[in-house]
Amino acid sequence: MVKRQDTASLLNGYLKELLLSAMRERYAELAVQARQESLSYEQYLLELAEQECINRHNSRIERNLKLSKIARNKNMETFDLQRVPVTVVQQVRSLVDGSFVDHKENILAFGNPGSGKTHLLCAIGQELIRKGRKVYFTPCSLLVQELLRAKKDLELSRILKKLSVYDVLIIDDIGYVQQDRSEMEVLFTLLADRYERGSIMITSNLPFSKWEQIFKDPMVTAAAIDRLVHHSVILELNISSYRMETAKNKRTQQPDSSSNQHKGGN
Repeated sequence: MVKRQDTASLLNGYLKELLLSAMRERYAELAVQARQESLSYEQYLLELAEQECINRHNSRIERNLKLSKIARNKNMETFDLQRVPVTVVQQVRSLVDGSFVDHKENILAFGNPGSGKTHLLCAIGQELIRKGRKVYFTPCSLLVQELLRAKKDLELSRILKKLSVYDVLIIDDIGYVQQDRSEMEVLFTLLADRYERGSIMITSNLPFSKWEQIFKDPMVTAAAIDRLVHHSVILELNISSYRMETAKNKRTQQPDSSSNQHKGGN
């Protein structure tokens, strides 16, 4: 007959080998609870299995949040939805359920610098990750440079395949930094590669009417816009800069130094 301490040692070893870390940590505690509550073997096993599943789910979310490169502070809790138009609020509430990802739709956020485009798309991205989606965030300028280096090294297809594992790509500030034609060609290649195969979320300060500044060619510009808009939701953040408003509020809240000096002289 196997002794109690041998049983615990063997069980720990088996659970470790099977990579069942949550069950290994909780089985003894839950066994005591099961005896106290007269749970059946099946109920005890169910509780252990649920703990393992919850642990793996949380670990997967944490791992995907790290891989996404999304700043943790850019989430729904820190985004002020009261600043944006009501129509945008309604759009956001429907987007966070993630159904647009299943339909391979794109999200295009337009607005002035500082209007919160990046923060909003990152917040939506984090909500998607918590629902089991894989999301990757990158500034457009860095993405273009990576694609261009890959093309020169004859590895562009490998990079495109690497990016294809993500359900959603967030490309931030397209058109913010002017790129040359070769750089824009690789960006167009990415857009074409993901067309109807994966969702893209884009922020831009430039309306479509000025996108020829980005792609340098009328035909390429039209083709890029056509692919993005075909299945898309457009978020228009026509609001003032949040950063400018914050700076202005800070200035108004600060005491007048010259006035204080004058008072001190009295």
